[in-house]
Amino acid sequence: MNDIVVDVLIIGAGPSGCVASAYLKNNGISSKVVEKSKFPRFVIGESLLPRCMDHFEETGLLDCLMEQKFEIKAGARFLKNDIVCNFDFGKKHTPGWNYTWQVPRADFDNTLAKEIVKKGVDVSFGHEVTNVQFDENGHSITTIKNEEGEEYNIKAKFIIDSSGYGRVLPRLLDLEKSSTLNPNSAIYTHIKETERPEGVEGTLITFDVVKDEVWLWVIPFSNGNTSIGFVGPTEFIESFEGTNAEKMREMLKISDYYYDRLKNQEFLFEPHIIKNYSKAVKQLYGKGYALTGNSAEFLDPVFSSGVTFATESGLKAAKLITKELQGEKVDWEQDYTGYIMKGVDVFRTYVSEWYTGNLQKIFFHRPENPVIKEQICAVLAGYVWDETNPFVKNHNRLVKTVAKVIDMENEMAN
Repeated sequence: MNDIVVDVLIIGAGPSGCVASAYLKNNGISSKVVEKSKFPRFVIGESLLPRCMDHFEETGLLDCLMEQKFEIKAGARFLKNDIVCNFDFGKKHTPGWNYTWQVPRADFDNTLAKEIVKKGVDVSFGHEVTNVQFDENGHSITTIKNEEGEEYNIKAKFIIDSSGYGRVLPRLLDLEKSSTLNPNSAIYTHIKETERPEGVEGTLITFDVVKDEVWLWVIPFSNGNTSIGFVGPTEFIESFEGTNAEKMREMLKISDYYYDRLKNQEFLFEPHIIKNYSKAVKQLYGKGYALTGNSAEFLDPVFSSGVTFATESGLKAAKLITKELQGEKVDWEQDYTGYIMKGVDVFRTYVSEWYTGNLQKIFFHRPENPVIKEQICAVLAGYVWDETNPFVKNHNRLVKTVAKVIDMENEMAN
């Protein structure tokens, strides 16, 4: 097979790769997308945040998604004991989208991939990256193997790694490092809900805190299926015996709120387990490449930040590459790593403080403080770069401070 020459090679046709390739196409930059899987394919990460709607709108990918009539996600509900904490994306500190979607990712990703093909982006499915070499200018030669086992090369000025959990460049370039977050794991499946409640209750995405460090997600889709999964310390997940299905059935008994609704529902596939899912890398970019989405950092599913970071980083990388190819100077350290890590650091604080219990104290404290709730809601909507929000600008200090005040109030009340 002949070598292919493009400005940008994009590894992976998930949301990050689609947003990046659509932006490049809109700006006259040639790209080639290679995807190891055949679409549609199952992948986890089914709850979006309003922030990513901005990315789909900017790149011309919003209309095709609107047509799919995915389940509307207008907020998020958190349960603990008998206390309910509802966040409404229409009541948040930062202006922006007040809804997004809950999506079966096979359908969602396939819709995006078909749309970029329609736009004229060259996409190859079932093509796997086996090797990559960079010269002193950052230009690359990437070896690809197709479904028939034939190899060919792609020469590119830049590579965007949007391979998600495939983490292609981190593996090939020895960029992986341990996450600073606690080792947590998840077990999950889909069910065909035959006993879904009518009305809003049957559509709400919910995080049911069954133990301080263990929670159940329930994500209803518009097709009648529902995603369910438990997240907690790896030793908790491993403490259950039997098949994955038997483990899941036992875990469901812990949820007072959902057990009756879910106990008789058939699993659509044997539950999957992902152990120690948090990931990190030594650097987000190098000469001639940028890592986006889960190929760079994955924190935790508790606040559904995965797809939003994927589209945010994919779009940012595409914009900076476009500038550089047009002869503008780009400071990748400040404009890419600095920018992306600001958002990652905010969410990392929220994830960490969720598991320390500090954030749960704020969520479930009564009476609620409406100003604090609106500021936190903006974070949960993905607007983690808005430094007019005190819970963004002072995220590391403020969550701890408010939790401490709540502790003092409780002590005085007792």
